[in-house]
Amino acid sequence: MLLSNIFDHAPEIEITGLSIDSRTVQPGNMYFCMEGFVHDGHEFIDAAIKKGAVCIIHEKDIPDMQDDVVYIKVENVNKTLNIIASKYYDHPSRKMLVFGITGTNGKSSVATIIKDAYSHHELCGYIGTISISYGNVTKEPKLTTPDAISIHETMHEMVSHGVKAVALEVSSHGLELGRVQSVDFDIAVFTNLTYDHLDFHVTFENYFEAKKRLFANLKEDGIAVLNSDDAYYERLKEATQAHCVSYGIQNAADYQADQIRIGTTGSSFLLLHEGREYEVQTNLVALYNIYNLLAAIAAMAEAGLPLEDVISYVSDLPQIEGRMERIDEGQPFNVIVDFAHTPDGLEKVFEYAKNITQQDRSIISVFGSAGKRDTKKRRIFGEIASRYCDNIFLTEDDPRDESPRDIANEIRSGITNTNSIFIENRYDAIRQAIETANVGDTVLILGKGDEVFMYRENGREPWLGDHRAARHCIRKYYLGIEDDKVKKP
Repeated sequence: MLLSNIFDHAPEIEITGLSIDSRTVQPGNMYFCMEGFVHDGHEFIDAAIKKGAVCIIHEKDIPDMQDDVVYIKVENVNKTLNIIASKYYDHPSRKMLVFGITGTNGKSSVATIIKDAYSHHELCGYIGTISISYGNVTKEPKLTTPDAISIHETMHEMVSHGVKAVALEVSSHGLELGRVQSVDFDIAVFTNLTYDHLDFHVTFENYFEAKKRLFANLKEDGIAVLNSDDAYYERLKEATQAHCVSYGIQNAADYQADQIRIGTTGSSFLLLHEGREYEVQTNLVALYNIYNLLAAIAAMAEAGLPLEDVISYVSDLPQIEGRMERIDEGQPFNVIVDFAHTPDGLEKVFEYAKNITQQDRSIISVFGSAGKRDTKKRRIFGEIASRYCDNIFLTEDDPRDESPRDIANEIRSGITNTNSIFIENRYDAIRQAIETANVGDTVLILGKGDEVFMYRENGREPWLGDHRAARHCIRKYYLGIEDDKVKKP
């Protein structure tokens, strides 16, 4: 694209790409001087030019400008980035039905359900924590909500491959940092708002305000799908100009679940909508997944899919790796892997475990807490776990440069009347938890889900993944089956 097609009265220079990182600049790129938490992009202008940048978008004055480079000063680099990223990639979000899903917990599950179910109707993509995926393409994500360039580039690729819709996880960080300002959302879904990310947002009100942006900025002919059972339902409803629909269980809602029956391998409920009752059968389990399913059903039905079709699509969904993933290798006890890493998330998994575990059997948990992240929730983790668990194995969970033992001790400060042990190596903690289990017990492995990396002192390192580690440990150490395909890390 010519620079003159991006900015009026600009030279007719070919722009080969967009970049916010001087290290990734390619010849002919436009470089945006973004201010980050640690570094200021203005400091790396020379590095970007050496890499081949031909146009610099900046806010601050630049004392030494090179003659063969175009410098464009703007009031807000981030706002300009969003506008240009959409334009450069030919406004891809306007060519697809875009679902945006935000909330503390459930974003990945709702987005994945929509992606899998909607694809029965038309090809739907997914951008979020688990992956970037569409059709047969699957890529590893860098962030839950990528930067504006990555989002529009990815959506452009999807459009070129015939994708008609996309489910995008929208994190509070992504909203606060303005990564989705130029995404044309058609339907915005709110899951819930509970304690999380206060290391970044500082106050819960700030956290809510970040989430609210998705709905406050939603176009008038858009649709807001809101959880009527959440305390912030009314405030979000008031904040948006879009048409609102609700879903819930406890309070009256446009899409309401009644007569809920939850088992170990599936669930069923009556869906009440516009005076009619619909029987819903699904392979999803746990009460919080009923909420996730309701949100997805409401979003797809409001997008125009016949409700009867949507209900049939969600009856047998693909297993979402690391999200309430039931690990079954033939062992006589339950093993569940889940990404839960917030107080509310942990408690909901524990509640499910209590419902499926007989009173004379044990609930065993394996978890930790991330280093260099909200430390206040560590004690809360301990308090919650001690109310439900009989044995707790504390271990590493992205410790970064903090001591895993110190983190575990902070969690342990909230544990009362429950056995707990610290095993630093996560694989060994999973192994010992599984070796401890007896017939009918439930083992919960929480925090990492399907993530195949661990953040330690020297950065991101490979990790087997909780789901794979659990399978290996069951086979080798409980069932005595050697598994050459998976090796202990």
